[in-house]
Amino acid sequence: MTVRTRFAPSPTGYLHVGGARTALFSWAYARHFGGTFVLRIEDTDLERSTPEAVQAIIEGMEWLGLHHDEGPFYQMQRMDRYREVIGQMLAAGTAYHCYSSPEEVEAMRERQRAAGEKPRYDGTWRPEAGKTLPAIPEGRKPVVRFRNPTEGDVTWLDVVKGSITISNRELDDLVIARPDGTPTYNFCVAVDDSDMKITHVIRGDDHVNNTPRQINILQALGATLPHYGHLPMILGTDGEKLSKRHGAVSVMDYPAQGYLPEAMLNYLARLGWSHGDDEVFSMEQFTQWFDLDHLTKSPAQFNPEKLDWLNNHYIKQADNTRLAGLVRPMMEGLGAQFENAPDLAAVIALMKERVNTLNELAVAAMLFYRQPAADAALLAQHLTDAIKPALAQYVGQLKTVAWSKEALSATLKEVLAAHKLKMPQLAMPLRLLITGQLQTPSIDAVVELFGREVVLARLEKNL
Repeated sequence: MTVRTRFAPSPTGYLHVGGARTALFSWAYARHFGGTFVLRIEDTDLERSTPEAVQAIIEGMEWLGLHHDEGPFYQMQRMDRYREVIGQMLAAGTAYHCYSSPEEVEAMRERQRAAGEKPRYDGTWRPEAGKTLPAIPEGRKPVVRFRNPTEGDVTWLDVVKGSITISNRELDDLVIARPDGTPTYNFCVAVDDSDMKITHVIRGDDHVNNTPRQINILQALGATLPHYGHLPMILGTDGEKLSKRHGAVSVMDYPAQGYLPEAMLNYLARLGWSHGDDEVFSMEQFTQWFDLDHLTKSPAQFNPEKLDWLNNHYIKQADNTRLAGLVRPMMEGLGAQFENAPDLAAVIALMKERVNTLNELAVAAMLFYRQPAADAALLAQHLTDAIKPALAQYVGQLKTVAWSKEALSATLKEVLAAHKLKMPQLAMPLRLLITGQLQTPSIDAVVELFGREVVLARLEKNL
């Protein structure tokens, strides 16, 4: 068997974190077995589906690097196929026309509720041997209903939840085509999974109730059933279902907030799956390790601090030139002046150890790309008459010293020793005069990056 998985989002909004996890697990399972990962856009909800949402889903998948092997397939482009199957089912007697109006269906459900029964379609138009159907109302277009079995159970071995059984008595005859001929969700999904030869359906557990309906339709079509696995929901830090109030839940919010895709993927992989105690791993390792046996049955909790920790790890590991390309547009928005300024990749190398996001990195790197504006009170506090002779000597030696961190560090120590000063007494005014800030990386590294001309100009201006 060739493994074929699919990710089938409805384009009624952005690609959310739960959807991204589903896509990741489906992609990884196909990659683990050298199979095929299919992207299918389930866009039959015409009132809520939008081109913008389709684009947001595709952009989210591209940012994460979850590239599909087939698709994207759009259900709205498969209408002829759905109508063909409905025609076959009507001819085979596994579906039938129902002329009950919405008002009549609601009235029968109200009667059932009043009698303490589960509300369901009562089979008024369901053909049975020896049964006389009502007269067809003039001018009324019918829906098409699936002839659901009335006896027995639907049982499947869910790869996450274990064995699940639903009685057919709990399922009524599902509408599979509306009066205008538009097919409905569960029918389209079943036909698509059959036509696309999907072997494993991995999705959220909000689809558990859809599964017995889809299984019955697939069996009526004579199709091979896929294996199903329903992932528990993702909770926020308060234990409630992850939602907008928990912050960013759209995947494309995360690049905007400065997260790397590899950090997001690593984090999503650990939301409901584990490989021993491994916390940090590449996607190559993940696809080698990933299986359905280690998916957890309990809900996962989204922890922003853990995501920050992973993002910090991947920022520190990332190529500095790549990071420079990512943060430069952010810095331009902050007013960065790149002309006659240090190489951005070198600045990134110095600054990236202490940040959790690219946004923080952009702000930190601005130290080197704007004119310093030291607070007058801080200058008065640190640039005292007692310090100025040492600064003057330091400036003089900077004019000839070899411009390396090691040589600059040695020069600074030499000046400190000559004037019997401690490092902060000279480093603080240097930071203020060169950068306008008291908090920077080591002063010798900062001086090296700014370069001789800029450092001398800023120090001599104030001295």
